[in-house]
Amino acid sequence: MNEDVLRVLNPATEDLVAEIPTTSPEQVDAAVERAVKAQESWVSFAPGDRARLLRRFADGVDAAVEELAELEVTEAGHTLGNARWEAGNARDLLEYAAGGIERLMGRQIPVAGGLDVTFHEPIGVVGVIAPWNFPMPIAAWGVAPALAAGNAVLLKPAETTPLTALKLERIALDAGLPEGLFQVLPGHGRTTGQAIVDHPGVRKIVFTGSTAVGKQIMARCSANLKRVTLELGGKSPNIVFADADLARAAASAPMAFLDNSGQDCCARTRILVQREVYDDFLALVAPAIEAVRVGDPRDAATEMGPLISAVQRERVRSYLTEDVPVLAQGEAPEGPGFWQAPTLLAPTNPGSRAATEEIFGPVAVVLPFTDEADALRLANATRYGLSGSLWTRDIGRALRMARGVNAGNLSVNSHSSVRYWTPFGGFGESGLGRELGPDALAHFTETKNVFISTEE
Repeated sequence: MNEDVLRVLNPATEDLVAEIPTTSPEQVDAAVERAVKAQESWVSFAPGDRARLLRRFADGVDAAVEELAELEVTEAGHTLGNARWEAGNARDLLEYAAGGIERLMGRQIPVAGGLDVTFHEPIGVVGVIAPWNFPMPIAAWGVAPALAAGNAVLLKPAETTPLTALKLERIALDAGLPEGLFQVLPGHGRTTGQAIVDHPGVRKIVFTGSTAVGKQIMARCSANLKRVTLELGGKSPNIVFADADLARAAASAPMAFLDNSGQDCCARTRILVQREVYDDFLALVAPAIEAVRVGDPRDAATEMGPLISAVQRERVRSYLTEDVPVLAQGEAPEGPGFWQAPTLLAPTNPGSRAATEEIFGPVAVVLPFTDEADALRLANATRYGLSGSLWTRDIGRALRMARGVNAGNLSVNSHSSVRYWTPFGGFGESGLGRELGPDALAHFTETKNVFISTEE
């Protein structure tokens, strides 16, 4: 393996798309120096001027939506519709963050003998380490609010998906953002990523990825008391009660775990169904899973594309063992490409690997439960707590369950998890901190308290 280049493959064809030079630790040092200088200039801009530049950045992304979507299809294997949405989401988040710049206000706190006020000061240089499953939007979750709050950003994209990040960097420069303010540093996690994490000049790390790597990053950041935001794994429940609209719940269940080929931390991969409607639900959901169209991501009729790599495909297949019954399985193309058919399993043991570990592929399990208490027991029988869904017509039950499920993002009679204007993050080993929403900019600042005496 050549450590000096990243080989970008098309997951649908296995063709080599590009070879991108990696960033050495020495180059990371130089990038941090540039970022520090750029940030010192950026923070002196009037808030309205920073907002205008970020809106120009958003306009540039909007003009390049089709090009960005094509890059995402090529490097990540996403369906074209999903890729267009992802580029649009990056644009929308830049617009949203720009709107917060002039509203990043402190407080006046009543005190005796003077005036006490608080300010939100930028942290300085922020390192964003983005994943391969949603390269554009998740990168924007860190980049947009960090820039808006007055910071410089170093973005390390995933090894397999650097192309959209590099394009975003060019768009930012064309929009007039200062040189060095937003830099993309492609490379391997064990070299480039580690150099960013360890650098004392980088004052915050935003990481999205596996829980195991997140723990390593948190430990390394402790050496410099560096702030971290971690969005990590998930094993989200999809809880269906007997009083739910069963047809609607079953119709929506397949894409709740098959979107992006199941490579989604919020995927509803544990389907929990009340026992009295368990068989009826399976009769509805099995044919829906089998009918999901898997194929060419550029085909408008395609609902699910390939997995990101051969390594990921083998990891997913390791959960398809003879001791776990298959209730439903769709079809996937043969030949080149990292394909895996949609699959629903029915493990007899709720503590099995398939029922407890994050598979990160188009595989879900279905388990029966008896009542609310049993549903909560199963839903919370995991070290993760990122997202989940509740299906019921009883609003009281919905509220009780929503308060009882240990997860950061829940939806009732839907599978929504992420909106750029609402907070996002997990409980337990699903992460630390929150992203998005009205407080996103504040998470990239330090609160400074100032007291001014009025006594003579």
